[in-house]
Amino acid sequence: PRHGPAPAFAAAVKAAGSADRSPLTPPHSQPQHGRMASEEREQPRARQRLRVMAGHLRRPGTGPAATSTAEPATATTTTTTTECPALEPAAADGAAKATGSIPRRRQEILKWNGWGYRDSKFTFNKKGQGEFTGKRYRLSGMVLPALKEWMEKSFGASLEHKTTPRTTPNLDLPLSILNEECLKDIKDLNIPFSQDPEDRLIRSHGHCLHEIFALREGKVQRVPDVVIWPSCHSDVVKIVHLASKHNVCIIPFGGGTSVSDALECPTDEKRTIVSLDTSQMNRIMWIDEKNLTAHVEAGITGQDLERQLSEYGYCTGHEPDSMEFSSLGGWVATRASGMKKNIYGNIEDLIVHIKMVTPRGIVEKSCQGPRMSTGPDIYHFIMGSEGTLGVVTEVTIKIRSLPEYQKYGSIVFPDFESGVACLREVARQRCAPASIRLMDNTQFQFGHALKPQVASIFTSFLDGLKKFYITKFKGFDPNELCVTTLLFEGTREKVLQQEKHVYDIAAKFGGLAAGEDNGQRGYMLTFVIAYIRDLGMDYYIIGESFETSAPWDRVLDLCRNVKEKLVKECKEKGVQFIPLATCRVTQTYDAGACVYFYFAFNYRGISDPISVFEQIEASAREEILENGGSLSHHHGVGKLRKRWLKESISDVGLGMLKSVKEYVDPNNIFGNRNLL
Repeated sequence: PRHGPAPAFAAAVKAAGSADRSPLTPPHSQPQHGRMASEEREQPRARQRLRVMAGHLRRPGTGPAATSTAEPATATTTTTTTECPALEPAAADGAAKATGSIPRRRQEILKWNGWGYRDSKFTFNKKGQGEFTGKRYRLSGMVLPALKEWMEKSFGASLEHKTTPRTTPNLDLPLSILNEECLKDIKDLNIPFSQDPEDRLIRSHGHCLHEIFALREGKVQRVPDVVIWPSCHSDVVKIVHLASKHNVCIIPFGGGTSVSDALECPTDEKRTIVSLDTSQMNRIMWIDEKNLTAHVEAGITGQDLERQLSEYGYCTGHEPDSMEFSSLGGWVATRASGMKKNIYGNIEDLIVHIKMVTPRGIVEKSCQGPRMSTGPDIYHFIMGSEGTLGVVTEVTIKIRSLPEYQKYGSIVFPDFESGVACLREVARQRCAPASIRLMDNTQFQFGHALKPQVASIFTSFLDGLKKFYITKFKGFDPNELCVTTLLFEGTREKVLQQEKHVYDIAAKFGGLAAGEDNGQRGYMLTFVIAYIRDLGMDYYIIGESFETSAPWDRVLDLCRNVKEKLVKECKEKGVQFIPLATCRVTQTYDAGACVYFYFAFNYRGISDPISVFEQIEASAREEILENGGSLSHHHGVGKLRKRWLKESISDVGLGMLKSVKEYVDPNNIFGNRNLL
């Protein structure tokens, strides 16, 4: 396949072939929406897949293990090498050619001062109608007739008042701090690196509001001095050894999607800062069909991982909102969660094996058993370590066959309280679909503002009829109702059974089925919603999202109190316009749920809007903690929230983390200063 496996993977495919098996041809990768694949198609597809991919680990300093899970007739064993496997064809500069979607020069396809692809953005056309540009998303190229009115009504915004951000990354950056001896050793590694100002700038930040605002204003402080692109585990070992030798600070960089200030360089760091970009470590090393695992390099993005696995009929099912750009290593480092965690689990549920390079050496377990009782789990020191201990280089992750049946759905409730009660009951009965998310009324109105223009009079008539039925016949208040979006996956029989169960529960709480289209549109909006902040900033609107998790008996109070706190703080801080304060319940558990907030306001008339915003956001975080919420459910701590970490995990708990840091990285080579 075009985005195919590494040579070891390809060699194993060849070795696993037999006279009665046709060459491995990627099957259709997407589940058939609304109908089950026939057995006639499934059987040859199954025969085309690998029967086994065995790649077992060894301890540092010992020979490769010869153990294989394969049957003798088709056994193939791969060994761990000390050099990066060559990739064909090679790049012009001799480096391994990337197989991923994101090139080394990210700025060629990604925005340098905003979210996502350069060709994709929300904008207003000459008629004042909202549009979403590009061709990458379902919303691309569509007119959004309600967007302008929503912005005006919600924020007091006007198309007449527009900001003028910098349009090019030609900023006056600090000079690179890099002595000649260190530079010579970097060159001797024969690993691609760059001191180009644009390359350094684009890896100096994540996507916190203050980071993007500063870029748009042309106010940049400390940036990495050099960017280096390892292409495999052994490259990372060399880089970390060099950094330890020269006392260089390393900041790992995966997908760059952090919203916790994790990638920002400490302004007072006097050492050379190296941005270690893992994006070229993007291969699936092997797939083991017997154990349903895949061994993958940690720099691979979510979209590339799912696409490559789907070519062989598999998936991980891990779909965070940022999956297009975030990396596997980043998921591990932040303890990520995905939209479909109800079936597939969070990242900690998917991990079988981790390999991480630290200044002290390589951390990994000796086998890939599904569970061990060998003291505290060392992987739980790695998951959530946020680049403070080392670089995750390779991960063995659980995989599943692609779902043969997939169905969207949606439910409208008379109010938020009814919706939360329904989700609680669904969780209690353990019948949650792959994804179930409840939006409050404000977020429902926001979603309606992003609804494309209807091309058919008949469709418009049906939409009007549905609205009439819900608001007039059923008596739902348009300013109180809320919507839950659903995604079911599995066999056709199980999906239909689960769908009926969920809708039966919803009916007990006053819920009405609102159709597949609304469910699908709501799910797909997840991948474009991050683009809306860039449009807002063009018109003096700044915003951010933040999240938490809370016990079920605290969810309603927490949602209400945090939103009220945001409105109150805005008024006290001199914000002239009513802010947007909205939330949704995004993931459910036996004992609680994840709550995701959106907060934004029009900052016209405020001299230092970022300072005001951060003060209000900090007040909201304190309100969350006072109401029994967690410091973070999946965004992580970074530098943005570390002031509350001691309160969250106790003084002794923080001391334990510091002790690990002091042993693993005594010279603070990984000095991004997250967490601690």
